[in-house]
Amino acid sequence: MPQIYEVSLKNLSGSVITLVLLMATLTGLMSCTAESIFTEQNPHSGRLRLATTTSLYDTGLWDSLEPMFEDRYGVDLDIIVGGTGEVLEAGRRGDVDIVTLHDKIREDEFVSQGHGIQRYPIAYNYFVIVGPESDPCRIKNMEPEAAFLQIMNQCKSDTETIRFISRGDKSGTHAREMFLWQTAGEDYESVRNSGKWYLEAGAGMGAILMLADEKSAYTLAVNSTYRAFKERLDLVSLVDTGFSLLNVYSVIAINQENHPNANVDMSNNLITFLTSEEVQDLIDDYGINKYGTALFTAARGEEQQ
Repeated sequence: MPQIYEVSLKNLSGSVITLVLLMATLTGLMSCTAESIFTEQNPHSGRLRLATTTSLYDTGLWDSLEPMFEDRYGVDLDIIVGGTGEVLEAGRRGDVDIVTLHDKIREDEFVSQGHGIQRYPIAYNYFVIVGPESDPCRIKNMEPEAAFLQIMNQCKSDTETIRFISRGDKSGTHAREMFLWQTAGEDYESVRNSGKWYLEAGAGMGAILMLADEKSAYTLAVNSTYRAFKERLDLVSLVDTGFSLLNVYSVIAINQENHPNANVDMSNNLITFLTSEEVQDLIDDYGINKYGTALFTAARGEEQQ
């Protein structure tokens, strides 16, 4: 038969809090402390689950931010890394408490559907088109859309050589690539099925850069990740100007109304932390010591136009 155990805790005023636990076991009795009782009732009380994009994580930025946040708020930050599509799906399922990502259209949709509370821009940088220094398609300094068309038109008749590698993973970078094809007047489905010159790899930003380097191919990359990997690559930045290459990162807390287990209080602490002057200054300077250049510009609460 199940046995009932009663645990009484007295606070400073002498009142008694009674916790009644129903514990059943076939092999014996289990001891239980008051601390474990409260942890069982609120399994996320000491943890915050963050889903973040690979292009943020691959730069090492979270390696700097994670211990700072954990020490300040006395919490364990569990970081899950994936493309923006994977980050959004984790949020929609309620598997995480907060997300950082870079796709404004899908972010706004995520909030409007009730999965997220509010979008806060925290940093920005730019996408770049990188490729072999020989630049066989001669795209250097072209507008992004014109560069895409140049690569496709010169290479799609080649049945053997891979010339462009796409993330193909519904990430923020993949979404921007599809947008650039659209603004260039091309149907993305037609592009992706137009020949062996185009390869969808379905991998993160760092892995895509390494593969493009191995294949001497072009790819669209986030410039912060490219700079972080630059010493390991022969690829060079060929196209890096144009408003269509602006890349804004945001943080969104998961909406507890639709996801009751979301740790909203600690998510708000992370938002306060990321948007603080101290951390915004750190973001502005991040990368200078290691890479000789800053990898991000702090958004300082403003939407970039």
